[in-house]
Amino acid sequence: MEFRFTADEDAFRTRVRDFLGGWVGPNGQVASERFDDLEREMAAQNWLTIAWPAEYGGGGASPLQQLIFKEECWRAGVSLDSQGVNLLGPSLMVHGSEEQKREHLPRIASGEVRWAQGFSEPGAGSDLASLQTRAVRDGDDYIINGQKIWTSGAHLADWIHLLARTDPDAPKHRGISYFMINLRSPGITIRPLIQLTGVHGFNEVFFDDVRVPRRNMISEENRGWYAATTTLDFERSGIERNLVAQRDWRRLYEFAASNRAALVNRPATWRHRMADLRIEVEVGQWIARRVAWMQGRGLVPNYESSMSKTYNSEVGQRIAEFGVSLLGLPGQLREPEREPGQTIAFRYLDARRLTVGQGTSEINRNVIATRGLGLPRA
Repeated sequence: MEFRFTADEDAFRTRVRDFLGGWVGPNGQVASERFDDLEREMAAQNWLTIAWPAEYGGGGASPLQQLIFKEECWRAGVSLDSQGVNLLGPSLMVHGSEEQKREHLPRIASGEVRWAQGFSEPGAGSDLASLQTRAVRDGDDYIINGQKIWTSGAHLADWIHLLARTDPDAPKHRGISYFMINLRSPGITIRPLIQLTGVHGFNEVFFDDVRVPRRNMISEENRGWYAATTTLDFERSGIERNLVAQRDWRRLYEFAASNRAALVNRPATWRHRMADLRIEVEVGQWIARRVAWMQGRGLVPNYESSMSKTYNSEVGQRIAEFGVSLLGLPGQLREPEREPGQTIAFRYLDARRLTVGQGTSEINRNVIATRGLGLPRA
C-alpha cells in the first residue's frame, strides 16, 4: 500500500516551506533571535493557530495541514507555543464558555499570551487523579492551595491551566475541577528544576491561598477530569516526538557518512541497526499521521494517541542510546557552545524523560490494552 498526501496538501507544504525559507539562516534553521518576529508574521496570517476555526482566530486548516505545518516548522528549527495552541485552546472550544472563548482564544491566536500546564504533582504523576491541590469555594472565587511539579515553561508563561480537587470526599476522578489562573496572581511561587542536561525547562509551582474567579473554571465543578482528558488526547498525538527522532537519526546518519574512517572498528552490524532505526522512525511518522487523519474526520483519537506517544518516545530513546554506542568515548562529550540539543551526549541524557512526561509508557500501555484491545483492567 502506498500512502500519499493530496495535491492540495503537497501544494500547502510547498507554500509553508517557501515561507519559512525566507527566515532560515545559513545553518538551515531560523535563528532564535528572530522567533518573535516570525511569530508575529505567522499570527498575521493565522498560522499560529492554523487548524483552529476562523471564528476563533484560526486558519481553518485541516488536521493534516496542521501536521504538515508542524513538520516544516520543526525542520526549520521553529518551536512554537504548544500549550495554548495545541492543548488549552482546543479544550476550550469543546468545554469552555462563550465568555472564556472570547477572552482567551484570540490572545492565544495572536501569540500574545503563553500558557503552562499544571497537572502533575509530587504524589500524582502517572496516577494523575490522585492529585491533592485543593480549590475551596469562597463566594464568586475559589481559594487554591497546593503544589505542581515538572511544569514545563512556567517561568516563561503568563497563565496556567490547572487541575485541583474541589470535592475531597468524591471518588477521585469525580471531585476534580479545571481552572485557568494568571501566573501573576498573588500567592504563586515558581522555582526552577534544573534537568540532568543542565537546562531549565521544568519548574515547581506553589499556590498559597491563590484567589481565582469562578468564571475561570472550565466546564462544571467536579467535572474537570473529563474536560482534561480531551486535553490529554490532543497532547499525546506524538508528531513532535517523531520529528525529534527524525532529526536525531539524520544527524547520526550524516556523522556516519562523513566519518567512515572513525567507525572502522565498530561492529559491522551498526549499519543494520542504523537501517532498522530509520524504519522505526518511518513507522512512527505514519502512526502520528494516523492521529491527524482521525482528527480530520471528526474522531477523537484515544488509544491511538497513546500508541503514537509511547512508540515515538521509545524510538527517540533507542536512537540516543545507539548514537552513544556508535560514537564510543567521544559520544560522552558535552560541547556547551553547541547545546542545547546538538550533541549525542545531550540527547542521551535528555531522552530519559521521553517515556515519563505526558503519561508514562506503562500508563499508556494500559490505555492501549483496555481501550484499544478491550482487555480487562488488572
